[in-house]
This record gives sequence, C-alpha cells and structure tokens, in this order.
Amino acid sequence: QVQLVESGGGLVQPGGSLSLSCAVSGSTLNSYSIGWFRQAPGKEREGLSYVSGTDGYWYEDPGKGRFTIARDNAKKMVYLQMYRLKLEDTGIYYCAAARDGGFSRWAANVIEYWGQGTPVTVSS
Repeated sequence: QVQLVESGGGLVQPGGSLSLSCAVSGSTLNSYSIGWFRQAPGKEREGLSYVSGTDGYWYEDPGKGRFTIARDNAKKMVYLQMYRLKLEDTGIYYCAAARDGGFSRWAANVIEYWGQGTPVTVSS
C-alpha cells in the first residue's frame, strides 16, 4: 500500500515557475516508480514524468525541457519543478505510483496509486 499527498499548486503567471511536492508513505518505495500526471479541463489525464525505484528518470513529451523531477529517498518526497509555464499547463496535477517493471509507458492505466491532486493555474 502506498499513500501519496501532493502540495505546492497555485496560481502563476505565464513564464513563471512552480514547484510541486509529493509526500510518499507506505510500502517499500524501491519497488515503485513515482511520478506525475496532469489533467487539463475537458481533457484526459496525461503522464508527465517519473523516477523509478532504481533512480531512473523519464519524461513524457509535455514535460520535456521545462519540467524536472527529483526524488529524495531519505525524506520520502518526489518533486516536480516546472519552468516557463504556459497557459496550457493549467490543470490538476497528480502524484502517482506504479510498480517498477510493470509498464512500458507512463500512462494512467498502469497506475496503482493516486494522490488527491493539486491545482495549477497559469494565468495573467
């Protein structure tokens, strides 16, 4: 069992930066990939990035070049630093966990555990 609690969402202007945090608790974290999804209004949930239990990093297209994921095993935290934010980055951001080795693509259908989500609004 894995519990995920996000924090750090809010309102930011276009071009600004924002950092999200995910507190992870529960089962052995080395067995899970932990990462981020987002869901824009009226759209499907899409994968952004994850870090594996062996500290491998992966970014899906929406996050490449502007988002950075980091994992602090001692604090049991996963972070998503977002830069040069755009209006289309607005949405609910979710922390998620999937068992290592159980997927080939960071997609919603492979996720075992979800956080409750934190809203990000990019607006001038």
